[in-house]
Amino acid sequence: MAIDLLAAIEKLPRPELLVVGDLILDRYVAGEVGRISPEAPIQVLCEHRKYETPGGMAAVARNLVRLGAKVHVAGLVGADSAGESLKERLAAAGVGLEGVVAEMGRPTSVKTRFVADSQHGRQQILRVDRETTEPPATAVRNAMLRAIEGRLPHVDAVVLSDYSKGVLTASVCKKLIAAARKAGVPLLVDPKGDFAKYSGATAMTPNRAEAAEATGIEIRDDADAVKAARKLVERLGLEVSFITLDRDGIFVQPRDGRGVAIKTDPREVFDVTGAGDNVIATLAYCIAGGLDPVRAAFLANVAAGIAVEHFGVVTVGWDEIAARIAAGQGGDAKLVDIDMLERMLASARDAGRRVVFTNGCFDVLHVGHVDLLRRARAMGDLLVVGLNTDASIRGLKGESRPVNDLRARASVLAGLASVDYMVAFREETPKELIQRVRPDVLVKGADWEDQGVVGREFVESYGGRVEFVRLLEGHSTTGVLENLKKLHDGDDPE
Repeated sequence: MAIDLLAAIEKLPRPELLVVGDLILDRYVAGEVGRISPEAPIQVLCEHRKYETPGGMAAVARNLVRLGAKVHVAGLVGADSAGESLKERLAAAGVGLEGVVAEMGRPTSVKTRFVADSQHGRQQILRVDRETTEPPATAVRNAMLRAIEGRLPHVDAVVLSDYSKGVLTASVCKKLIAAARKAGVPLLVDPKGDFAKYSGATAMTPNRAEAAEATGIEIRDDADAVKAARKLVERLGLEVSFITLDRDGIFVQPRDGRGVAIKTDPREVFDVTGAGDNVIATLAYCIAGGLDPVRAAFLANVAAGIAVEHFGVVTVGWDEIAARIAAGQGGDAKLVDIDMLERMLASARDAGRRVVFTNGCFDVLHVGHVDLLRRARAMGDLLVVGLNTDASIRGLKGESRPVNDLRARASVLAGLASVDYMVAFREETPKELIQRVRPDVLVKGADWEDQGVVGREFVESYGGRVEFVRLLEGHSTTGVLENLKKLHDGDDPE
């Protein structure tokens, strides 16, 4: 299956898609919580930074762009600064905005998340929404529909991304589905609310709870998923239904054919925000490119699995998906080449995420390593680890090292939730690697504090910082190997 999926990715054309639905601006206020307010029994967040990213159906559009599609969007914003910010960010990503209409008196939908950083990671402590769910004025709706009708003949697929903010009313959905059918263009729906308005769509991607509510079938196992998925296909006239089952993967039910349960690997889940957007974006890209629903769902399942490993709404590219498949969705899947890493970090920075970098041999992993990596990860949103190649370790430590080769070391590190990506380097120092990663935070063990840190001047030149982590006493690779030798020789290591 892995070889087949990798070949399918290579053959996918670059499609053109139209995304219609609710445009949302996601705002984040991040900081630390260190005390309880004396005014009320609530946490006090000491703000460190703010950033904004496109959300709602705009997140679907950004995911499609990351995958390589040509993308247009249609929806509503208010005549306000939030609407302008949202349009500017989408335009900068290369998204066509011909179908975006501003309505006077309507606020742009904004979700503001207050996020606390700690040594254990990041945690939302509050979300504040500003929005209206009222449908637009007739003139505004018609202007949006005219733009959609003008674009429809030129696209390979349409996505309806419904967040129940007033854009995708029953009448609008009916018109769009009829127009897509007439044009022979597949139309996929990420639904919300009453499913009846999506009758006649090509495909739908409800989650477990949504499918249960729509069908009256509680989905506890594959047998339940079969019943619910078939009911959706028959009742709504779909070509295929995809039910996303969070930790259990995706269930695919074509109109003609048997249903398939696609399981996901167990993984550390940091945040499910935006996972559904990754799923429908990947499915839409694949179906627009002519791929069958089952293989499309396999790829979408991999994309969602990558997304939930990170905090906030993230985009996932084919390079990451292919790397995860090639590694069997496990093992050393987090070990990437520097070119791929640079592309992924660019996307992360677009989403306002702080990149942390550290490096080392990590030959025989011990508790000191685990503590260092955990504390390094807590200093940002994404941790990149530079790994010395086997040859460079031999040059540093002699011909008897490394004990474990690069792939084995990467496989062990990949099992740590604190590690997001690894990249190998063969040079004597990580200077060149640091210049390409451009970390916001460069982390070294405290034993380097008086030795001079390679890359320090470069990182600080653009406003980054160097942090030193105090190492756990009594824990080192040398100590572990010496104890093993004593045990082998029959001596008590104590």
